[in-house]
Amino acid sequence: MSVVQIALHGIERVFHLGDSEVHALRDLNLNISAGEYVAVMGPSGSGKSTLLNLLGLLDRPNAGVYQLEGRDVTTLTPDEQARVRSQRIGFVFQSFHLVPRLSAAENIALPMLLAGVAPALRRARVAQALQDYGLENRANHRPEELSGGQRQRVAIARATIMQPALILADEPTGNLDRSTGEEVVHLLEALNQRGVTLIVVTHDPHLGARAKRQLLMQDGTLQQDSVRSACATPT
Repeated sequence: MSVVQIALHGIERVFHLGDSEVHALRDLNLNISAGEYVAVMGPSGSGKSTLLNLLGLLDRPNAGVYQLEGRDVTTLTPDEQARVRSQRIGFVFQSFHLVPRLSAAENIALPMLLAGVAPALRRARVAQALQDYGLENRANHRPEELSGGQRQRVAIARATIMQPALILADEPTGNLDRSTGEEVVHLLEALNQRGVTLIVVTHDPHLGARAKRQLLMQDGTLQQDSVRSACATPT
């Protein structure tokens, strides 16, 4: 029996722009089980990124309940939410969001540094991550000295260094050519195959079709929730 990792009940998110209100999410109800591979799709302004920000505890809903691993995280203080983010959630962004003045190794180590992980363990985990992602010879290079694919590999290594249960990826191949994008997707899918829940926001139908489950958003509502059949696996 699948364990429900994410449960959203009646989620509303409203933004105030001048005198007008924008309903980014409307009465959203959604369950996602541990280990799922989900693509969130839809046109610009459909609520995809707002949903991802809420799932990542980067934003709060105006109404509704978000339960993560059975815990109501909407009631947590900002410090408590930051702790959950650090320990349970990893982020991969289209624009990488690496710290320019830090080397690849230092960027990967950053979440552990902020979490107070002991230096010896930090060094061991970073060395393993550099090896796992083929970055050993780029450990001391800053982001500007790396290719797009290398930057995204550093970003994925950083996102997973705390061994999170959930990876949120926002257009992870958006700034990459097709070949490099495929490489990055395979890295993310390998994490999912090891049991990490993977939620990808994308405009790319090819990438979306790879996920086992597709959520189609429109005007802040969930329009379609479909599961790909096993025989329709894209290559």
